[in-house]
Amino acid sequence: MSLRQQGMIPEARDNSVLREMLALLSNERLIVRETQRAVTPFGGMVVFVEFLQRIDLVGHIRQHMPIRWRSHNRIDPAATLTAFLMAVVMGARRFVHANWLRGDRALHALLGITRFPTDDTIRNLFRRFGMGEVHQLYAPLAEWQMERLPLRSEGYSLDLDSTVFERYGQQEGSLKGHNPRKHGRPSHHPLLAVLAEAHFLLHGWLRSGNCGPARGVVEFLKEALALWQQRQPIRVVRADSGFFDDELLSFLEERRLPYIVVARMTPWVQRAAQRVEQWQELDENYAVGEFRLQLCSWNTERRFIAVRERVRESRHSVGRKLIDVPGYTFRVFVTSHRQAAEEVWRDYNRRADVENRIAELKHDLGADGFCMHNFFATEAAFRAVLLVFNLLAEFQRAAGLPGYREPATLRTQVLTCGAVLGRAGRRLVLHLSESWGGLKTRSALLDNILRWQIPTSPKFTPLTTT
Repeated sequence: MSLRQQGMIPEARDNSVLREMLALLSNERLIVRETQRAVTPFGGMVVFVEFLQRIDLVGHIRQHMPIRWRSHNRIDPAATLTAFLMAVVMGARRFVHANWLRGDRALHALLGITRFPTDDTIRNLFRRFGMGEVHQLYAPLAEWQMERLPLRSEGYSLDLDSTVFERYGQQEGSLKGHNPRKHGRPSHHPLLAVLAEAHFLLHGWLRSGNCGPARGVVEFLKEALALWQQRQPIRVVRADSGFFDDELLSFLEERRLPYIVVARMTPWVQRAAQRVEQWQELDENYAVGEFRLQLCSWNTERRFIAVRERVRESRHSVGRKLIDVPGYTFRVFVTSHRQAAEEVWRDYNRRADVENRIAELKHDLGADGFCMHNFFATEAAFRAVLLVFNLLAEFQRAAGLPGYREPATLRTQVLTCGAVLGRAGRRLVLHLSESWGGLKTRSALLDNILRWQIPTSPKFTPLTTT
């Protein structure tokens, strides 16, 4: 056998200047050289791309894309947006990070593009978005995703929350407001609605940094419910004390949507909680009680649930200490639910998972890192990240993955795999590295996606009372 056949002499296309180095632990001498082969660390993307083909993502983006270019040297806006979505999936946290993928010819073959857009091309696309263009593109895409949510006879829990995106510069809408980490730092203040059981972001708004949590929440909910179109029941709306607002509660009552909202501990609410006489002991540390109260600005009396927790040295107690009741902390909820007080409390506790969704948006998908001077350009990029999040959640259901996995976990366990692009005759072949799990560990996922019956969510017709 010749040296070339043994691999000791490289092929002509791999001839390059040689460099030598020593391995860190073994001091073994290594030769470092370049190769012209198309190599990618994202070979596992074959599974995700197969899923996107099944749901025809690119076709729907092209159908609703409001931006058109006239240049003969243009890159299709749908291809530019798709490239941005893929960059976010693979870990980009800034626009400039998309340039990592420009030299990844194996990934280009997988996506079917000949020119990967630069970060400036992506920014120029988003700069063309105004408020109308954002709605024109993302509203139908959101409805298209909602059609495939799993059916739940008991309905979905809708959780409301807001977060803070810190900004550095003079961007539109970047104003000083509530910022728990960096006081006085300008920020944006997004508002989110999450369907808890499906890990689905129903709707999102980017707001200026000087907004309170409940600013515009009624109009936001009207938009979200218009997108939802009563496809399935909403079993409960849950929110923290930032949304303790009579306008929101009245709107939910008008729409006959059950709610559980943390009450703001105003002096009147504290006084009413102190007067509760009948407490139901749940265990040695927790007890629940309830009362009815009409605040001075309200038009109706509402039900309140009080949770009393014993103060312990071994555990941090959640709630507010009241001077007249030492040794306990109190947390109070206002609700339209008729179920037992302890069930209301336990139901609200499941809302804590929405904090994980926000953390995944920020830390795994870089939702707070894609910022431009124009407000609606920033919102267009923000809504694109929400689209990516929902696609990844749906991908897990289609691939039959056991349990929900965070985007970063999904990226490392499934999407990351060394691969080399080659040819077999006239056909392109992507060789996945066996040492990274290769095709063997992903074949089951591909089979599940190919067998996946795409669900269609029927409209829910509510019963009308006469």
